Amino acid sequence: MRPRDLLDLLLLAALWGGSFLFVRAAVPAFGPLPLIELRVGIAALMLLPLLALRGSIGELRRNAAPIAVVGLMNSALPFTLFAFASLTMTAGFAAILNATAPLFGALVAHICLKDRLTRVQGLGLLIGFGGVLLLVWGRTAFAGGGSGWAVAAALCATLAYGIAANYTKRTLTGVASLSIATGSQCAAALALLPLALWAWPITTPPLRTWLEVILLGVGSTGVAYLLYFRLIGSVGPTRAVSVTFLVPVFGMLWGALYLGETVTLSMLLGCGVILLGTALTLGLLRPSANARSRAGSTSSG
Repeated sequence: MRPRDLLDLLLLAALWGGSFLFVRAAVPAFGPLPLIELRVGIAALMLLPLLALRGSIGELRRNAAPIAVVGLMNSALPFTLFAFASLTMTAGFAAILNATAPLFGALVAHICLKDRLTRVQGLGLLIGFGGVLLLVWGRTAFAGGGSGWAVAAALCATLAYGIAANYTKRTLTGVASLSIATGSQCAAALALLPLALWAWPITTPPLRTWLEVILLGVGSTGVAYLLYFRLIGSVGPTRAVSVTFLVPVFGMLWGALYLGETVTLSMLLGCGVILLGTALTLGLLRPSANARSRAGSTSSG
């Protein structure tokens, strides 16, 4: 990986990790629906001129229906669910749960698309979801101030990411990533607009919160998408998805530095187990040839 690609990867992880910080900071003042409407609306306004400069508006129109579905499943729904969860969940904790998205993607592909999982990938799923249990153990109460609903919302959000990833693969292969990103943000903004207006806060949020929302929409959404697409083009999708492993690190770091959140041992252990399972599921970790041959000789005996 070239130094520029590595810099892009680190910057992307920092921006996506920062999204959990900005959501956690701004959601009490705005509420989940208005906050996410502003996030996707700002990103759409940023990406649309770039798409027009590339002359790709026609591509967006030709694929409007599937791109709209992606906008709902990959942006409107999961963003809102994570915003709801962030009312009671720390930014670092939310960032760790977000790392389960590739696990759900592989599980959805296996169940719905009949994609076969290798033994290593199956083991990765078990380890990854075991890490989730370790992370949320003792936090799943749905009454008496428990955070069960927040955890459920965050996991439903990552499930939506997994469904959207597989839907995109089936329906939008060959469509430029910038067209998908721009169209999905526009669709998400249009879908959330009436709900956001209905839930708009009575009291105007302070200037600092507005600045956090602008950073969320411009930096952690618009700029982050551009960096991600550039990484896919330069290093390929497999290496680009390795950003998944850095986002929780930055999520916990920004939460601790900006919001004074505490990073607990259970968070670190759960994060490590989830990321190990994700690496195995994505095929980023594979048994060595010697280990496989030893395993084969043992099983044949």
